Amino acid sequence: MRLPDRGMVDRKRPLTFTFDGRTYQGFAGDSVASALMADGLRVLGRSFKYHRPRGITGQGSEDPCALITVGSGAGRDPNVRATTQEIWDGLEAHAQNCWPSRQFDLMAVNDLAAPILGAGFYYKTFMWPRSFWEKFYEPMIRRAAGMGALSGCHNPDRYEKAYAFCDVLIIGAGPAGLMAARVAARGGADVILADEDSLMGGRLNGETTEIAGMAGRDWAAQVVAELSELANVRLMRRTTITGVYDHGTFAALERVGHHCGPRADLPRECFWRIVAKRAILAAGAIERSIAFPNNDRPGIMQASAVRTYLNRYGVAPGARIAVFGNNDEIYRTAQTIAGAGCQVVAVIDGRLEEAATPEHGTDFRVLQGAVVCNSHGRRGLRAITIRHGGGDTETLPVDCLAVSGGWNPSVHLSCHMGAAPIWEERLCAFIPAPGAVANMQPVGACNGAFSTLGALNEGAAAATQALRDLGRTAPAPLDSTPVEAEDTPFRITPLWRVEGRGRAWLDLQNDVTVKDVQLAARENYGAAEHMKRYTTQGMAPDQGKGSNVLALAVLAEATGQSLAAVGTTSYRPPYTPVAIAAIGAGAQGKGFAPRRLSTSHTACQERAAPMIEAGLWYRPSYFPRQGETHWRQACDREVTMVRTAVGVADVSTLGKVDIQGPDAARFLDVVYANRVSTLAEGRVRYGLMLREDGMLMDDGTAARLGPQHYVITTTTAAAGQVMRHLTYVHQCLHPELDLCLASATEQWAQFAVAGPRSREMLGGLLAAPVDNASFPFMACGSVEIGGVGARLFRISFSGEHAYEIAVPARYGGSLFRLLVAQAEAMGGGAYGMEALNVLRIEKGFLTHAEMDGRTTADDLGLGRMVSAHKDCIGKTMGLRPALRGAERAQLVGLRPLDRARQITAGAHLYALSGAAIRENAQGHVSSAGYSPTLGHFIGLGLLQNGRARLGEIIALKDHLRAITAECEVCAPVFYDPEGKRVHG
Repeated sequence: MRLPDRGMVDRKRPLTFTFDGRTYQGFAGDSVASALMADGLRVLGRSFKYHRPRGITGQGSEDPCALITVGSGAGRDPNVRATTQEIWDGLEAHAQNCWPSRQFDLMAVNDLAAPILGAGFYYKTFMWPRSFWEKFYEPMIRRAAGMGALSGCHNPDRYEKAYAFCDVLIIGAGPAGLMAARVAARGGADVILADEDSLMGGRLNGETTEIAGMAGRDWAAQVVAELSELANVRLMRRTTITGVYDHGTFAALERVGHHCGPRADLPRECFWRIVAKRAILAAGAIERSIAFPNNDRPGIMQASAVRTYLNRYGVAPGARIAVFGNNDEIYRTAQTIAGAGCQVVAVIDGRLEEAATPEHGTDFRVLQGAVVCNSHGRRGLRAITIRHGGGDTETLPVDCLAVSGGWNPSVHLSCHMGAAPIWEERLCAFIPAPGAVANMQPVGACNGAFSTLGALNEGAAAATQALRDLGRTAPAPLDSTPVEAEDTPFRITPLWRVEGRGRAWLDLQNDVTVKDVQLAARENYGAAEHMKRYTTQGMAPDQGKGSNVLALAVLAEATGQSLAAVGTTSYRPPYTPVAIAAIGAGAQGKGFAPRRLSTSHTACQERAAPMIEAGLWYRPSYFPRQGETHWRQACDREVTMVRTAVGVADVSTLGKVDIQGPDAARFLDVVYANRVSTLAEGRVRYGLMLREDGMLMDDGTAARLGPQHYVITTTTAAAGQVMRHLTYVHQCLHPELDLCLASATEQWAQFAVAGPRSREMLGGLLAAPVDNASFPFMACGSVEIGGVGARLFRISFSGEHAYEIAVPARYGGSLFRLLVAQAEAMGGGAYGMEALNVLRIEKGFLTHAEMDGRTTADDLGLGRMVSAHKDCIGKTMGLRPALRGAERAQLVGLRPLDRARQITAGAHLYALSGAAIRENAQGHVSSAGYSPTLGHFIGLGLLQNGRARLGEIIALKDHLRAITAECEVCAPVFYDPEGKRVHG
């Protein structure tokens, strides 16, 4: 079926591959689909439900049928579209969802049971008898679920993730996208042009369209060549934009190694996160079919796909081809088929004669007002039955039928932020709603401009506007010089389905029929989303790209509504399937939880520091030195080092949230229990956040860096929770407040420098040394270290004179090494989590060991921090009597009467008299450790009416470790209660 001297494949580069064990040959530029079509192969696999034969229907990612498995063994990759998979020498592919073969599939017996396997049968069948569910129904359903199969072995492929930033992101490299890219690039903008195909040009590569007096494909190649020479343009082939997110963020999947086979130097895929100031959606449109009886046979294809295989790949989809549709595209298709030397059996125009005045040649038969009412052939199309306007029928022998039921603009990305598309009656299609996504402009066919000239003009206009928005000027020649191109008006008459005997198919992969949708409507599943779930329409890998609108039209007819009233189902990311391995690139074999590493991670490992998990981060436990045989030796040394000299700790893992805007101060007063709006510029304040139920959520600091600029910190463990809370408050409780907040945890590396020699140490590093007068306790400001701009905060989590210095994350590793080297020269060094914990217990500072979700500010001795002069989240609920009584557990300090005794976290507290049983427990130890400063163990605990019991002796019992001790209840601050050292 290969046509001589036609197409864009490189016939000088033949390639050999296998499909189901048989060897085939194609050429560089072929897809698996085009190469198999050239060999006359028609059945590529089987459908999901009835296992009916499935062939090639489309030419891109919208094809619902041509799903294959690529590779074998551990590298097996299922559900790959043959229409997008490029061939390479040695490619191994297999049909799927069939056994023992695609030609003879035993599961095709399901097709005989179709009358009892209609829509919703599973909801009715698997309910009785109840005992069958776990023993029979569920195992059977799980075995049948899915289409392709994974190998079950560890995936050996490598995946990567990457980030990109640009002025203008252009999604799609068809005529609209190429024109937009050229205008934006010539205007000086940083441009990313992304297209899922390997060959940029979109539909121009599959058509005979002319632009500016040359073939459309040549014009596209010329523009791509120009763009590839520009330093401000990134061309991203084989890259699908899969999702749209807040603040101009886009997800993209680049197929890096799919076209050349496994290679050690290439990842299989790269998952991109792209942030763009402006975006232009030029995603094109997808041709839909018409539902008629038995319209699922291999050989029935999209009319546009037939043109593409003829023009781009030089392959004839059949020897005798008929064309059926309801718009003028069918005549262009017929002319293309005839021009390729294939026989046009007939053009069946479903419109009445007076409704269409096509300009077509006289070398093929035209049947006006006729429809295809049946097809014949099991494993491939052999004939079609036509019903003429008068009711007479006629059977024509054909081996391919090109169908055009209209176009569905690819509105999906415009809906990912919640907007619904709008119905355009003139086009019989949904188009993007104006302003559906901020700073993204749809153009071309995805915006309803179906002519080439219309697409070019919209692309240029959108790029020009984007340049203006960015403060740039569009190039004058492109503004004033019109481009000559086809501008034929699009004419269509609605024709969704054809009556007749037999099943008319909508979703060809999930085997959903017109009858299924009608049944859903009768059984009161008439809403679009309900129908989708009841019938599984649009749930196949193509996500209903070609079939959803057709199904919605059938639903509208069945429920007596208009298509505009029915609307669409929700479009959600991803636009095309994305492997989990790509999203989690770099984390294979690491377990389910994310593994977050600080910028000092490598330096800590070089010092043999054992790493422990803290809120998904890996942090150093302690830094052993030569001669130390136990972690306590290192911990005691590090604590003493901070108390007597200077220590350095990486505190980058603390949550950092950047909040800016005119109402930032008002917002912080809402979320913090104490008042933040009175904070002066250049100062820091400790703050508490309450949950809505009045319990303590988190503590941290708020620093005011400018008139409308704050940076707040959270504990490491609660960073995600606090960010969700802030977002909820802003979006749901106080949307009227004008501010913007963003997590900056990973953007800044931050290090604590603590100890009596901390100022001396920093003085030798900062461009301008700090002193106690200009930079007092709880001050903050900008500094410079080693020529790098930094932020300095005079805050302390150790009780010593201390600072925290923050630099952009890329300098974190270097700064950590510098600080530790300076500290070691002064008798100090790095300290880890164990020492940090002892230091904070000595000072009575809190962590989530005390803020365990059951404690209030009053329980922890911080009740006075809840402002009496303003409202805040959780304040009212926190005033409930049950949260303020003496019977509540309150924070206290604990020291053993026998200084040699150990105190352990988790131990329970009891009165000296009475049994140490659960019913008699009066509290528990929340934190404990050995204090080298005091020479004995100390602890923090939550004890009933604890503040009134200072000086009392109580019993401690750790049942798990068999540890007992008598402890004195004391104030929770063991060291420097006056705070002289931190202010010194």
